[in-house]
Amino acid sequence: MRRAFLPSFWFLLGCGLDFTSAFSYAEEAQTKAKLPNEITDSALLNSRFLLFGSGNLHRQTLKWTSRNRRMDMVPALIISLRYLPEDRRLEVVETLKRVTRKRFGDDWFRWMQWQQANPEIKPFDGYDVFLSAVFGNIDPGFRDFIYPRVKRSIRLEEIVWGGVAAGSGIPPLNHPDLVPGSEVAYLDDQELVFGVSINGDVRAYPYRIMDWHEMLNDTVGGQPVSLAYCTLCGSGILFDTTHADQTFSFGSSGLLFQSNKLMFDRGTNSLWNQFTGRPVVGTLTDSGIELETLPLVTTTWGQWRRQHPDTKVLSLETGFERDYRPGQPYGAYFKSPRLMFPSLTDDKQLKQKEQVFGLRLSGANRAWPLKDFKSGQVINDQVGVLGVVLVGDADSRSVRAYRDGGYDFRKFGTSLEKIEQEDGGVWQVTEPALIGPDGQQLTRLPGHLAFWFAWHNYLGGDSLRKAP
Repeated sequence: MRRAFLPSFWFLLGCGLDFTSAFSYAEEAQTKAKLPNEITDSALLNSRFLLFGSGNLHRQTLKWTSRNRRMDMVPALIISLRYLPEDRRLEVVETLKRVTRKRFGDDWFRWMQWQQANPEIKPFDGYDVFLSAVFGNIDPGFRDFIYPRVKRSIRLEEIVWGGVAAGSGIPPLNHPDLVPGSEVAYLDDQELVFGVSINGDVRAYPYRIMDWHEMLNDTVGGQPVSLAYCTLCGSGILFDTTHADQTFSFGSSGLLFQSNKLMFDRGTNSLWNQFTGRPVVGTLTDSGIELETLPLVTTTWGQWRRQHPDTKVLSLETGFERDYRPGQPYGAYFKSPRLMFPSLTDDKQLKQKEQVFGLRLSGANRAWPLKDFKSGQVINDQVGVLGVVLVGDADSRSVRAYRDGGYDFRKFGTSLEKIEQEDGGVWQVTEPALIGPDGQQLTRLPGHLAFWFAWHNYLGGDSLRKAP
């Protein structure tokens, strides 16, 4: 998602603000009559004046907040910093300073990080009404995701707009056209692709296309899947989209949580955490659903094509007008050490956007810095009680993980297409499994790349593999 368009207060005024309808949708008793156009004792009623009130009502709201030390108004004050013009932001900053005793100026990014670090700060009752009004006046489609009394397992005050339209701003690819790899001329050998192989069906989904679409719903080898790619946290995750008797299809909502995309299913419009594969806002929240992850590899087109000459590849004819040249639209972001949207970070172990390869196995999490695979490496390790072997190359960003079967492995040659037992047996590295000299197979494990900040925030900083 891009910071290409962040509307001002005056833009919002031109959107036909409809805070009253948000209240009506909540079926609050007060909304059956005209909303009072004055300061009351209700934080919810007063909150609308932060963004949607006249200058006088705006100032009165800030005075009321400051006089009563209303910490529950802090989340609304912070979100207003993002959209108000400078003269009104200065008044909000003064109120935040008096109420919280913190001094972050009008730096919305820093205030959001501080809020994330202090979960004891709770918004007023009805904050969902306020947030629905704010997002709904950016795009009415956001009211399908955030609405009064919506179920949620995450803090609504940490959800932010990603700068695109609801649902359609980043359009998903649904069962897109594929072409034989032998006919592809638009890819250079060093370009990155997501490589997928299921039941002998081998496909490459190039980064240069996925950067624009971020979600792909497809059927590979008879298996319904979604490739959920969060450009902001550098993670492409392949999900099995079947659960019980349901098959989910996903899109990008246009909303973010801790700089991670919130995807949504087209059946219920519930928001899902892209990193965990769990619904976190909406009717499916607390349903116990967690999508199964499937093996996926990032690698270069040259390596993938050499290893899989029969591969199919996404066609450039996607049905959308996009600049599919490499590096569009996130080239600058990938080169920068900075985040585009607020998220807590911990640089004590790794820099926030350093890449790691992570495995999640039966509740046991482990991540390895991609730099540990420099010049091609074979790493023997353990995740929980399971022994694993990882075969990776930092230059091509490709890492594959397998059960180790009780063996210790080491490099064999330089291509990493084969590895060797310590006693000399040579194993073939394939997408489904490691295949031993006697035909024994060690199962591939699902893993993926991610920026360190995302892995640390969602799966824990204590899971990082320490270099030997």
